[in-house]
Amino acid sequence: MKRNEKTCSMSRSTAAGLLAIALLGNAPVPATAQQFSADLVARKDETSTALGTLRVSQQKARIEAKALPDGFFLIDAGRPAAYFVRPGARVFMEARQSSPLTQMFVPVDPGDPCRQWQAIAQLAAPVDPATWHCQREGAEAISGRDTDVYRVTAPAGAGFVAWIDRERRFPVQIKTADGTLIAADHIRDEPQPAQSFKIPAGLRKFDPQALIRRIQQSDVWVEPPASQ
Repeated sequence: MKRNEKTCSMSRSTAAGLLAIALLGNAPVPATAQQFSADLVARKDETSTALGTLRVSQQKARIEAKALPDGFFLIDAGRPAAYFVRPGARVFMEARQSSPLTQMFVPVDPGDPCRQWQAIAQLAAPVDPATWHCQREGAEAISGRDTDVYRVTAPAGAGFVAWIDRERRFPVQIKTADGTLIAADHIRDEPQPAQSFKIPAGLRKFDPQALIRRIQQSDVWVEPPASQ
């Protein structure tokens, strides 16, 4: 009798353990972007151009563009914020419209990427809901990985099509309005230094509008003639 009771007790304990494992296995786990680096390459009319390098960690991205060797871009989708940092000049400034890359290569939530793209676009210029649209267009495999395809429609040729890597939670390929394909090539899943996504200490924020206001108040400013 005692042996049977012991057996039943062990069976109940085993069953409870298996149930707990099953429940934990089905429990939702907060997803975070992978840490990785890649090369940014533009392709059009059978011509490839190296644009620079990309680093991603969680909700932050860093873009080092070959065309701007004296600085780099930092994108923080969580805030949201986008900056152009020039360590040599000891300044940083809001990216605004200085590069379309900062409005496209943004860490996103694969379930609702439109929200992050719209927030970053709003930093560059006011977004008109009547002319700015974002929608899912399907799925496609890129280099053997599943991606979700989204189309962003925006005025002044600012629209694009993006292929979002679901696991990396990041667009790994962008097609711009003029047909240029920009891809994150040679992706390397590896830890990224946290310091790479911070504005170096001691830099001052440069405000172009403040500079314009100072010039307008100086003796060198000449008021443009009133239109007839």
